[in-house]
Amino acid sequence: MIRAIIFDVDGTLAETEELHRRAFNDTFARIGVDWHWDREIYRDLLTTTGGKERIERFLRYQAGDPAPLPVAEIHALKTARYVELVAAGHVALRPGIAALIEEAQRAGVRLAMATTTSLPSADALCRAAFGKPAAEVFEAIAAGDMVAAKKPAPDVYLLALQQLGLPSEDCVALEDSRNGLRAARAAGLRCIVSPGFYTLGEDFTGAARRVDCFADLGGLDGLRETVGA
Repeated sequence: MIRAIIFDVDGTLAETEELHRRAFNDTFARIGVDWHWDREIYRDLLTTTGGKERIERFLRYQAGDPAPLPVAEIHALKTARYVELVAAGHVALRPGIAALIEEAQRAGVRLAMATTTSLPSADALCRAAFGKPAAEVFEAIAAGDMVAAKKPAPDVYLLALQQLGLPSEDCVALEDSRNGLRAARAAGLRCIVSPGFYTLGEDFTGAARRVDCFADLGGLDGLRETVGA
């Protein structure tokens, strides 16, 4: 029996990565550095989870200009810019997500979030998409700034399971990336994957099912059939 669905956020709830990329570039321009992350650079950087970690990696291996501010301050400015863009209506839920959440709520299936993004970014998305904060949609929320290690480590999923008070076999994860799949599997969860724009070519071996779009899942019945529950 599936008692809870645990959702990733970026790329899963919504195709947000282009907006994150825009927020990074807007922030770089604001602080006066000659950095620009095009799609190919960003695709590579996304293999490192966490915004601060991506900036640090960029500084170590690719940047020419030194950072004029500490990485944490740059990332805080980027998060604020992302929240502004989301609030302005520049992102929408992926097809099938709203219907699945509504169906789960009607059926008494609990909802959780396990993400490497910051809580303010996740909350901004929920306010824009659902008209309410994340805590009024998701019973359990595990974000990247709440754990020691980000995906592909299982920490956010283990925290979500702890908050739910459920064993992994009673839950299923929804993801869009290889790192997310690895994190879910490491936490003992079955995971359904629908890749996003930046993760189409990744290896999803170990997923319970791969779908092009979450609308193809067939709702709650399709989810249950996929994981045999």
